[in-house]
Amino acid sequence: MQPKPQIVNLPVYQPGKPIEEVKKELGLQDVIKLASNENPFGSSPKVLDAIQKELANISLYPDGSAAELTQALAAHFGLNKDQFIFGCGSDEVICLIARAFLLPGDENIMADQTFSVYKSNADIEGAVSIEVPLVNGVHDLDAMLAAITDRTKVIWVCNPNNPTGTLVSSEELNAFLAKVPDRILVVLDEAYAEYVTDGTYPDSLSLLKQYKNVVVLRTFSKIYGLASLRIGYGMGDAAVIKLINQVREPFNTSRIAQAAALAALGDQTFVEDCRRSNSEGIAYLNQEFDRLGLEYFPAHGNFIMVDVRSSAKEMFQSMLKLGIIIRSGFEKYPNHIRVTVGSSEQNQKFIAALEQVLKQQQAAV
Repeated sequence: MQPKPQIVNLPVYQPGKPIEEVKKELGLQDVIKLASNENPFGSSPKVLDAIQKELANISLYPDGSAAELTQALAAHFGLNKDQFIFGCGSDEVICLIARAFLLPGDENIMADQTFSVYKSNADIEGAVSIEVPLVNGVHDLDAMLAAITDRTKVIWVCNPNNPTGTLVSSEELNAFLAKVPDRILVVLDEAYAEYVTDGTYPDSLSLLKQYKNVVVLRTFSKIYGLASLRIGYGMGDAAVIKLINQVREPFNTSRIAQAAALAALGDQTFVEDCRRSNSEGIAYLNQEFDRLGLEYFPAHGNFIMVDVRSSAKEMFQSMLKLGIIIRSGFEKYPNHIRVTVGSSEQNQKFIAALEQVLKQQQAAV
């Protein structure tokens, strides 16, 4: 069998280490996972009720168009129903965009340390990825503009950026979009948008009326707490969404996922509570990092990227032995770890373990 040449050396995505595996591997009873930016508060109680009711229909195919969920989101955001596409997480929508628009030799532009799925899907399509260095962890939009060529098809902007957690402001984004040729698709990945409290954050949905070449990605995996059900969506101009839908598989989101998402969307009180708790968690972690003398990027999602002043991979192993799963392995930031903002108890346990490891490292010098 001969695979596509471009996938031979493609790295396999490495998710956060599972809690069950760590418990078995290290013989631990209490393990906290702060590696995958999951919601530590779970999901709305309304979600569990919706799932329970939907189990009666488990033998039936899902609605491929997700009509009921589409209608609810259209009302929620003030958009038309033909402006939505759904995927098995927003990851799949990224895959569909690459499949719909990128040909071998086409170029796409992204930050040099951002969500890895942009590049991997471009690689699969044989496209060329232009990776523009972040500046202080933030997208360099001017440099991304300068990287545009006649071959550029797609530009990816992760906002807040994963893994740095930094923000592109409304003013910066508007100035950027005004200069991007309308033949180029600009994908605004806003997986963590619901966590943002900064007043300079763009109102991206209003941009859809002005720019036909913009697609906004959102997900139910993060603040809504439906990560295991895998449902995300994209919003854009109806003509663009139609093209993406043409390469979508017929039943790519399940009945249970759609029912859960509909219930989750209907409980905005839960969302507000999670946003408030997350902001309190960020403030606590910032305070503790300051006390420990550690530098970190401004956090606008539900995670923080912090410089631990030594090998992040070694820190990962040391924290793992203490029952704390974090994220490391960022090529451009080898001394940085990314940690999810957990519950108050989880955050305190993380800081206690981090301080213990830092003191051990200092004593060993």
